[in-house]
Amino acid sequence: MTALGVALQFLGLLVFAAHSLRGGDLGLCASVLVLAGLLAARRDLARWLVGPALLAAGLIFAEAGRDMVAFRLAAGLPWLRLAGIMAGVVAVCLAGGLFAFTRRGEAFGRRGPGNVAPRAAAFWIAVTLLAVARAKVDFPILLLDRFAPGWGWLEITALGLYAAWLTGLMLAAPRTGPLRSRYWGAFSLVFFGQLALGLAGATVFLMTGALHLPVPALIAAGPAYRGGGYFMPILYLSTVLLVGPGWCSHLCYIGAADDACARLGRPVPRRLPAGRTWWRAATLALTVGGALVLRWLEVPLGVAVTAAAVFGLVGLGIMATFSRKAGVMVHCAMYCPIGLLGNILGKISPWRVRIGQGCDGCGRCSRVCRYLALTPADLDKGRPGLSCTLCGDCLSACPGGRIGLRFPGLSPEAARQAFFALVVALHAVFLGVARI
Repeated sequence: MTALGVALQFLGLLVFAAHSLRGGDLGLCASVLVLAGLLAARRDLARWLVGPALLAAGLIFAEAGRDMVAFRLAAGLPWLRLAGIMAGVVAVCLAGGLFAFTRRGEAFGRRGPGNVAPRAAAFWIAVTLLAVARAKVDFPILLLDRFAPGWGWLEITALGLYAAWLTGLMLAAPRTGPLRSRYWGAFSLVFFGQLALGLAGATVFLMTGALHLPVPALIAAGPAYRGGGYFMPILYLSTVLLVGPGWCSHLCYIGAADDACARLGRPVPRRLPAGRTWWRAATLALTVGGALVLRWLEVPLGVAVTAAAVFGLVGLGIMATFSRKAGVMVHCAMYCPIGLLGNILGKISPWRVRIGQGCDGCGRCSRVCRYLALTPADLDKGRPGLSCTLCGDCLSACPGGRIGLRFPGLSPEAARQAFFALVVALHAVFLGVARI
């Protein structure tokens, strides 16, 4: 029975690969063969990828068969044999897809690090979002489509597998902070590396050629000055809705530099004076209010860009000096206005960090929090302060496991798995499409 089920899976994948090749979609053909390779290697993740893929292939073949039969009927041509062949192909794909979710299908995949469900979720979230972006944007948004037109699906699959792999690492890591810093820093390097290559003349690495300053504050100040251009605010708000203030600790292209500066400084964060929220409120008022004033005065664009550049350079100076000296992300915790918006608007997201009963105030969580969100007063309240960005570093630092993520209807462990699967999938999506 197992051999028959696996044979149906391979047959369905090969037929779908051939269908993709015949349609000229080389990237999709290669992606399907990658899934066949995972199945042949008996990876534990394979059935969670092959099963849905074959079910989707069955629906695609059913639609194609319906259209071909309708064409033959309209043309007065024989159609019964074609209908039988297509019905057989659909049956093979559906049977192979359903077999993946049986106990025998589960037993066939034996190799892998565990946490299969969140890893598979990260894969499908990343693949779905990237596929929608590729289909909806009217220019090649993926780099592989620019260098090798038609191969975008292979990049989507690679980024999905990367999301699954990284989710497994995050869930198994004894300390998530160093790993998060590395993949966050890698994203920032890719982002600014593409910008540097574009400015050096390789314009293929630029999104559209319409450059803008990579200063997070412009997410709010830019539309205020222009009176339009709401793509970035909508993207930002969508991310905040999904992962709350997690934007600031996993996805922001500038925040990774502040994180690196803080970690290169003091190993244990130094406490900063009170009033951090008011500092960021002041910079928010300065950036948005200043943009509105510049628009009202009809100040030329060049002057506005210069002001924005100065604001960004001051932020970099704060990272290089104060963040490194204090071991705290001073830029993000006291200067960046978008960070404050993320903290406040993040309240609409259901994700929460909570401190359970039995906390003895040992302070180990405080020593890994670079956002100063776990002061003794916060521990007494049983929840982190406003500057918490859901980075998750504290979860693995608590020796008693008393700090946990909360989501309605989920246990703390299930919430932790779901959150990291979601935020890592978004990281993979941003890695693929975030360019200037």
